[in-house]
Amino acid sequence: MSTSALARVPASLLVAVGLAAGFGIAQGTGVRALGGAVFAVCGVGAAWIAARRRGPAVTAGLAALYVGAFVLTHVLALGAGFPAWFAVSLVTVAAAGITFGVVDRSRAAVPAR
Repeated sequence: MSTSALARVPASLLVAVGLAAGFGIAQGTGVRALGGAVFAVCGVGAAWIAARRRGPAVTAGLAALYVGAFVLTHVLALGAGFPAWFAVSLVTVAAAGITFGVVDRSRAAVPAR
């Protein structure tokens, strides 16, 4: 995928895929590192998009949100006793929604030329 094609991908989509698919792949294959690789690759892609659209300060905040969402999933599932997929779903919707609002929405609101 070229960088211009990646620039058209919503960062919120990469956040959602990184959290949900990363967990699903780790759980389905039993290889946590594989799920972690999906999480990392999607996170780097989302950060690259956010940096191009919103700058380094917003990107740093969204990176903290992404990693924090990953940690919160574990806290909810292991600490609070939520079912794992429920915890992943809650956190994924929240993180992707915030990312959409901060990075993607302003771009989507601009009419095409």
